[in-house]
Amino acid sequence: MLRLVGERERGGRADLEASEMIIRGAMHQVGGRVLEGVLNADSAGTRGERVTCSKGHPAELVDYRIKDVTTVLGPIKLRRAYYHCACCREGVIPRDGEMDIDGTGFSPGVRRLMGRVGGKEPFDEGRRDLGELAGIVVKTKQVERVSEGIGHQVEAVAMTQRQAALSGKLIGFESPSKLYIAIDGTGVPVIPRETEGRPGKDKTSRAKTREAKLGCVFTQTSLDAEGRPVRDPGSTTYVGAIETAEEFGRRIYAEAVRRGVTRAEQTIVLGDGAPWIWNIADLHFYGAIRIVDLYHAREHLTALSKAIYGPVAPQARQWAEAAIKQLDAGDVEGVLARMARLRPTHDVGKKEIQKAANYFRTNQERMRYARFKSLGLFVGSGVVEAGCKTIIGRRLKQSGMRWTIRGANSIIALRCCELSGQWETFWENRATA
Repeated sequence: MLRLVGERERGGRADLEASEMIIRGAMHQVGGRVLEGVLNADSAGTRGERVTCSKGHPAELVDYRIKDVTTVLGPIKLRRAYYHCACCREGVIPRDGEMDIDGTGFSPGVRRLMGRVGGKEPFDEGRRDLGELAGIVVKTKQVERVSEGIGHQVEAVAMTQRQAALSGKLIGFESPSKLYIAIDGTGVPVIPRETEGRPGKDKTSRAKTREAKLGCVFTQTSLDAEGRPVRDPGSTTYVGAIETAEEFGRRIYAEAVRRGVTRAEQTIVLGDGAPWIWNIADLHFYGAIRIVDLYHAREHLTALSKAIYGPVAPQARQWAEAAIKQLDAGDVEGVLARMARLRPTHDVGKKEIQKAANYFRTNQERMRYARFKSLGLFVGSGVVEAGCKTIIGRRLKQSGMRWTIRGANSIIALRCCELSGQWETFWENRATA
């Protein structure tokens, strides 16, 4: 039987792989014909001689028209009743809306798969995977357009939530013991027109990236056997976009409201020393405990010691270890005093001391790490940093990629939705709507 199907041999044996693929293709063809027959067996969406157009005018039945639709079982031809509105001079096809194919030649099942692969991997790789794994033949540009279109739909839902949160109409039903809001940013490579007028890092060249801001919300209810905080399993949700800090503040606030910030016993904001993060905390999370990521703060001390003593000097390591010990104890005043005793021999060292001193002085109340640990709190922003790598880095920062802001934001929205465990809910609600 396998030789009759595959008609290929390997080493005198039937080629099972060829037989599998041939049978799968044949079953898809049969399934497509069955699906086409079932869908075309009814009235083709006829709603009498007249229907009402989107503007309320009467539209007359004209004829029946065929539409090519790509489904998960292959291409089919769908028959639909076509109405025409003389007032608007536009056609009305009720069945397209009912079957969720209005303005597209792809079935909901195919678009769902295209959105999933487009959010996870480069569009061309997604196209190849759809063909090899699902037998769905589409073009790379089609995967891109459908994926970004779904991302825009995800963003539209998020915008509605933001508006509801800001107007007090969004209610979170969780009552977390400790609710964390962690915020970070990372650069995304973009096409040249997206950085018009923006200087690069050295201030002499043009910028090549735009900052994507990412936030995550998670909860904590327990400590491990050693008294360290434990993140609640499955509690992490993400939001993000390339946008201003003001816009992102509204975005992360809406997500925090949805997750129960108004009912939380404690709210904690985690971030590095970027001023825009703490401006958001001041505006939207008044009264929250604010914590600068411990590991960023340690890195500042290590970098300072190398700038003063040299990268490999034993004194650099000794000075950094002593300063970090004070920092871990929350003794920021002691760290600042240690900096003041440094005697650099060059102007660069003096500037680095001043820069570091400003950083620690500005953030000193956000660096009381011994107290934070005694309260059983996280003192690191590793969750959102990992999110930057997973959500943005792995998908939007691969070699050769250059994005428009609109395209990047649509994929960020897709990935946040997926990694927040909200994809199924979104798709079900989208189809219902």
